[in-house]
Amino acid sequence: MNRPSCAVLCAAVLASSAFAQTTTPPSTAPQLPTVVIQADQASDPARQELEAEQALTPGGVSLIDGESLRLRQVTSLGDMLRYVPGLWVASGSTGDSSFLSSRGSNLDATNYDGNGIKLLQDGLPVTAADGNNHNRQIDPLSASHAVVARGANALTYGAATLGGAIDFITPTARDGARNELLLNAGSFGQWQGRVTLGGVAGNFDGLVTAETRQSDGYRLHQRQDRKGLYANGGLQLTPDVHTRFYASYIDNQQELPGVLTRQQWLDDPRQAEAAAVAGHYRYNVESWRLANKTVWTIDADSKLTVGLSQESQQLYHPIVYAPPFFSLLIDTEQRTTGGSLRYQRRMGAHDMLVGLNLAQTTVQGGNFSYMPGGAQTLSSVVDNRADNLELFVMDRWQFAPNWTAVYGAQAISTSREVASAGLKGDYHSVNPRAGLIRQLTPTTQLFANVSRIYEAPTFYELEDETPGGPANTLLDAMRGTVFEVGTRGKQALGQRNHWNWDVAMYYTRLRNEILSRDDPSAPGTSLSINADRTVHAGIEALVAGSFALGDSREHRLEPMVNMTFNHFRFRGDSVYGNNVLPAAPKVAIKGEVLYRHASGFFFGPTFDIVSSRFADFSNTYRVDSYTLWGLRTGWTGKDWEVFAEARNLGDKNYVSQFSVRDRAAATAAILTPGEPRAYYVGARLKF
Repeated sequence: MNRPSCAVLCAAVLASSAFAQTTTPPSTAPQLPTVVIQADQASDPARQELEAEQALTPGGVSLIDGESLRLRQVTSLGDMLRYVPGLWVASGSTGDSSFLSSRGSNLDATNYDGNGIKLLQDGLPVTAADGNNHNRQIDPLSASHAVVARGANALTYGAATLGGAIDFITPTARDGARNELLLNAGSFGQWQGRVTLGGVAGNFDGLVTAETRQSDGYRLHQRQDRKGLYANGGLQLTPDVHTRFYASYIDNQQELPGVLTRQQWLDDPRQAEAAAVAGHYRYNVESWRLANKTVWTIDADSKLTVGLSQESQQLYHPIVYAPPFFSLLIDTEQRTTGGSLRYQRRMGAHDMLVGLNLAQTTVQGGNFSYMPGGAQTLSSVVDNRADNLELFVMDRWQFAPNWTAVYGAQAISTSREVASAGLKGDYHSVNPRAGLIRQLTPTTQLFANVSRIYEAPTFYELEDETPGGPANTLLDAMRGTVFEVGTRGKQALGQRNHWNWDVAMYYTRLRNEILSRDDPSAPGTSLSINADRTVHAGIEALVAGSFALGDSREHRLEPMVNMTFNHFRFRGDSVYGNNVLPAAPKVAIKGEVLYRHASGFFFGPTFDIVSSRFADFSNTYRVDSYTLWGLRTGWTGKDWEVFAEARNLGDKNYVSQFSVRDRAAATAAILTPGEPRAYYVGARLKF
């Protein structure tokens, strides 16, 4: 694409192929840095384009550079998203079962039913059509970049969910991805190996990555064995048309250690729940995914992007074992077909985007009672279907020097059919958004927006709907309004120092928030409810800097701190009053302070400070706060890298995540211990 005039701001945050086609904006356009990146900014044109896109969103958007992930231990979404403010990510079983919450989404902490955030790969959905995001399909190290659009800032992806959207962008040989061998190993029998090979031949390019990962786990009955294959190939059909195919296969076999009572956790956090061992609880998933994206650059001012995806996930999940009364094994196949259409056109001072997302998900199989290694008896048939259509339009209008108005809307039409519950219904809504960006300096800006939030229930929320109501009565969709203001930028401090920041403050009023709570009359059984009114508000801040030590540029100190302050409450609820919503802490601070030498050597401490949380809606069961300390070190060369990392050096006994109850008894088995003291090393060779 040709460069636009200086009066025009660049395109919206799009899927990966659209990013690849977007031309770097002129020097007079805003050039804001991402504060998550640790690599040399000048050497990554793709990231510079993403930073320009970030600068054109009037709200919280974070960028992650996949290169920075190679220099620390990363096996889960929690590791990958460590320095993204506004997110609460907790891992307690293995890397493939992270609890993910953004701006207070998914606070009922139903581990299997993650929702509230739209997950995408290369702009195409990984989240199912009913809104469920089983994040086991995502491999953090298979992304060259990731874009985290928090809350209503995900309109560019067609999402209006409470938590927003995360787009994981695949590396390609055409964009400069190199052949590499990556190895890491550490405590509790953990090791991982990855090899990536690719190249460019004329109009064709291809890249293939094979990985294997194993871990014994830091608790009993926590072993994981995961294998994955990721590939993509691109073809330049004409000078104006480019197409790319994506394929992935993952086979993840993992044992689940279950949950503990508070006393069990205090006595021995490494033990497993007795029922998990007796029932051989597992979370075995075999999945594959095929996708294609084609970009047609029509002319210098317009572009059309078309995408298709097909995904299958086969789940084998023994999860409850309490003979002779009850046992549960989930054996299902989930299939999702997705499509997207995006048309982008610049017209004078306007930059228009029109998009369409289509998705259909079916889940078929059954729930079984079982004996470990023995008979399985069908207890209920699973036959669910969801269809989802999202139409969205957005305009970015530079109506005056240093002022940009961003406005648009999403229209959604989605249906749910849950055969086992006899439920079938439709949800429709139009969700507007308006925002404003004020460019104070070329690298500093203020922003504000007001947007509508809308989210329909998932299959699992409908299956768990409170009984006793009118026949075929569906849960209502969650809806609300969010107000957001913030600032981001970079400021030089003398000739050798600088600091950068990304701060957003938001306030959301919700109606009908969908929460899964424990049935007071049958503990351990989930019931979904529509809470009348709730508030989700918070401050999200990430601050980083680079400071020279002395007059030489060889020695630098680089601190980085991610601070999230949450205010999630019921608002005058008839049952819970103004109680605090459970699961997420009020305060979460994560950071590091690294010394860096010009030779490529780095070293420094890391820290995590997490306040207490409630484990029930009644606010009677409090999970303690904790502080963790660690160390990171490494050395980077032209074609190689090595690192070492120590976590939880004080061997602190803490709770990572837990199941939420209506009113949790002191003896309730709901706690998942966090990782004890652990050590990891890794190396990468590029060739």
